Amino acid sequence: MGREEDFHAKLNRKQKENLKKFLTPIKWLAIIIIPIIVIGLLSLSWITEYIWMGSLGFEQVFTTVLFSRAALGGVGFVLYFVVAYITLYWIHKSYIHFLNHSMIPKILLNKKSAYTIVFSISIVFGLIGTSMVQGIGWEPTLKALNYETFGQTDPYFNLDISFYIFLLPFLELIVNLLLGLTIFMTVIVALAYSVFNMYRESRLAQLHLGISISLIGVFLAANHLLDPYNTLLTNQVNVFQTSVVHGLSYTDDVINIPKAYILAGVAIIGVIMLIVALIKGNLIWMAIPIALYVTVALAGQLVSAAVQNYVVSPNEFHREQPYLQHNLDYTLEAYDLDDISTEQHPGNQSLDADMIERNQLTIDNVRINDSRPILDVYNQLQTFRNYYQFNDVDIDRYHIDGEYQQVFIGARELNTSDLPDQARTWVNENLRYTHGYGVTMSHVNELTEQGQPEYILQDLPPEGDIEVTRPQIYFGEEHSNNVIVNTEVDEFDYPTGDENMSYRFSADSGVSLSGVNRILFALDEGSFRMLVSDQLNEESQLLATRNIMDRVERIAPFLTYDQDPYIFVREDGSLAWMIDAYLREGNYPYSEAYDGEHNYIRNSVKVMVDAYTGEVDFFVVEDDDPLLQTYENIFPDLFTYDIPEDVKAHFRYPVDLFTIQADMYGTYHMSNLEVFYNREDAWEFATERYFEHDITMDPYYITMQLPGSDFEEFVLMTPYTPRNRQNMIAWIGARNDGDNYGDLMVYEFPKQRNVYGPQQIENRINQDSRISQELNLWSQGGSSVIRGNLLTIPIEDTMMYVEPIYIESSNATSLPEVKQVIVAYGDYIVMEATFEESLERILDLIEAGVPGNMPDVDDDIDMDDEIGDIDEDADIDEDIDVEEDTETELPGIPGDAEDTLNELSTLFNDYQNALSRGDWEGAGQIMNEIEELLGTIE
Repeated sequence: MGREEDFHAKLNRKQKENLKKFLTPIKWLAIIIIPIIVIGLLSLSWITEYIWMGSLGFEQVFTTVLFSRAALGGVGFVLYFVVAYITLYWIHKSYIHFLNHSMIPKILLNKKSAYTIVFSISIVFGLIGTSMVQGIGWEPTLKALNYETFGQTDPYFNLDISFYIFLLPFLELIVNLLLGLTIFMTVIVALAYSVFNMYRESRLAQLHLGISISLIGVFLAANHLLDPYNTLLTNQVNVFQTSVVHGLSYTDDVINIPKAYILAGVAIIGVIMLIVALIKGNLIWMAIPIALYVTVALAGQLVSAAVQNYVVSPNEFHREQPYLQHNLDYTLEAYDLDDISTEQHPGNQSLDADMIERNQLTIDNVRINDSRPILDVYNQLQTFRNYYQFNDVDIDRYHIDGEYQQVFIGARELNTSDLPDQARTWVNENLRYTHGYGVTMSHVNELTEQGQPEYILQDLPPEGDIEVTRPQIYFGEEHSNNVIVNTEVDEFDYPTGDENMSYRFSADSGVSLSGVNRILFALDEGSFRMLVSDQLNEESQLLATRNIMDRVERIAPFLTYDQDPYIFVREDGSLAWMIDAYLREGNYPYSEAYDGEHNYIRNSVKVMVDAYTGEVDFFVVEDDDPLLQTYENIFPDLFTYDIPEDVKAHFRYPVDLFTIQADMYGTYHMSNLEVFYNREDAWEFATERYFEHDITMDPYYITMQLPGSDFEEFVLMTPYTPRNRQNMIAWIGARNDGDNYGDLMVYEFPKQRNVYGPQQIENRINQDSRISQELNLWSQGGSSVIRGNLLTIPIEDTMMYVEPIYIESSNATSLPEVKQVIVAYGDYIVMEATFEESLERILDLIEAGVPGNMPDVDDDIDMDDEIGDIDEDADIDEDIDVEEDTETELPGIPGDAEDTLNELSTLFNDYQNALSRGDWEGAGQIMNEIEELLGTIE
């Protein structure tokens, strides 16, 4: 029996040895492989991001951001780890020296285990520091290390603007990071030493707590030393009040800046007092500097409030006058408004046929169609299949048949979510349905007989006056999923008759799925089908991030992008998207923020995305912007100065930037400081009637010939009205063509007489008995009337207003159709079936000398007649002989025609003045008098 047991023991020992020999290599393999797998999974997104950025030529942008984050993450790890380790080590040492060892867990009495715990906890703190520092600090750090100067200093500290834009945020980041870390650790120290009143009895605890509080004092002092510079960046003078000045104000100068230095000094004195208290072991002394600091801080706030209330407020303009000038000047510079061209516009009543002929291109490009109803028309008439969709309609200009024409253009994109459920397979959504197709383009001013837009490009494939050689749209505004091209599956191109045309992607701009790339991106996409599908081959490419906004933000997230990209046709017939990129900051001295945060903005970069290849170009359009130059120093491979002429021809001044600038200029155009202080001449955006609501007018593009110019150009403009008034006081425009691109100009109207504003025109339309009656009739019987945009159109020294009227039935599939066009000029308002007819009617009325807005003039009267040439005995319903030379009176007017006309003219002047004052009740009464007078005409 013993031998048997000995045999089994030897056998078990041998089995164990064999098992050990077998497991040893597996163990080492696991030690090596498992970390590699874990690290690989954690870094998978970095690897695929690098490959994707490299496919577009922007790998340097990725590596710069990655390495800077890694470096800052290392700094954050070391900082947080060291501070945590010292803090926990000191706490452990204090416990060991002060407490009875029987009260301490054995694991903490053992040095090796205790230090292992301290080390492990410090590692966790280090990882937290890594996340915090690299997450918020990489961009300020890179800017501070690579900044360019502005070449301009502030008027108080005489520091270059770059200090406030680049260096101050970096210094504040460091100080606030250290201050926050110190406060957090001090709280931990205070809680740790509150046990058994150690802070009273343990010398080590007192020393630790005192040093922690002293460090808080040092960093508070550093923070206060930065406060004076922040007074130039805000209008907050204390926790209770704001100043009328954005930037340094009287209270800041007299109280807040000295207060900041005093608080810094008090903080340092407090640190010294704390050190002395620690040496002497007097705990009461440790509380004195804290109480002193709090007292001085509260007293500073109260003194600031008192000065603002009792010194500044009673004589605010006198106190703030020099600071207001800085606020005015620096705000104009921050928004690039300091070089704006300002001219006087006479607002004359000088329209005639010769003026129209001289400005025929302007007249030909008056926008009759409206982009919002046009989008519905495109989606109903130009999609052809339920999986096509127009997301937007944009306005641009082209030379077509030698003429400069303004157009609407929209991209026909693919939306696979609208495919039937049975067709929504992995192959269809990822391999076959890969792209949209073509654009639709129409005139802004030409209509069919049915009131629909006259097309320049239409149908599938696109046909019209412009050649589109590569209509496929793989990248657009649609939030499309990633697709794979050049597979064994032919792509759907476009429908034709009873069959569908197929296509194969011919570019090399996607991510190659050959070799290891296929495994990496299958894991990144979470798609097992991508890994095992036999439809993919060595030539297959992944087209990822196909939404153009997501695409550019993924490449350069540090830029801000306009949310209205637009598509255009290049000279070679390819399609591309244009996106405006903004560089903005919030630390420009004395400048008022437009959104509560940012007070400096430039459109220094235009981004073009090829709709077919997805290739992205970041074009520099303002190379003198120091913020752009700083980013160029950081990312030298990102930007390009080589802009093709056919791309530059489609640059548009962005509406978002223009709106911000126009809004700021509405206040900051006042150069007289007293007027600026009282906001006496503040301008606002005009309002209009759109659909059935009064809304603030959006800026709009028009083709026009500027006063004094010999040619028409593409201009972005918007009218101004005085605050709380509705007459037009000025209009601001931005030029878009050639060397004049980006030039801003303002035309001011005479203040001593009324020039109709858009809302006044809208109100007059509502009060016109003929027009309002017809609109009411059309809105009945299951139809609705859509009032389109009211366009204010400058023509030489006068103004004209145009508004399209859409009729749309309540039918779900109905289309809005332009049925009438209203044209207003001076006191004239007419509505006819077309713009040409309305304009001709206006000219006839002007030539005939008919008083403005004279209602119900019979259409049978030949407007070639002068008022004085019309036979008073003629029947108003019969044609008048224009050859008659006899001097007659206006038909049907009793008594002397001239007296009646003078009375009508006086009443209309009174009516106009009432409208300009916003006195609608008075205007209505005057209109009743006019109607009564006209009612006497037989």
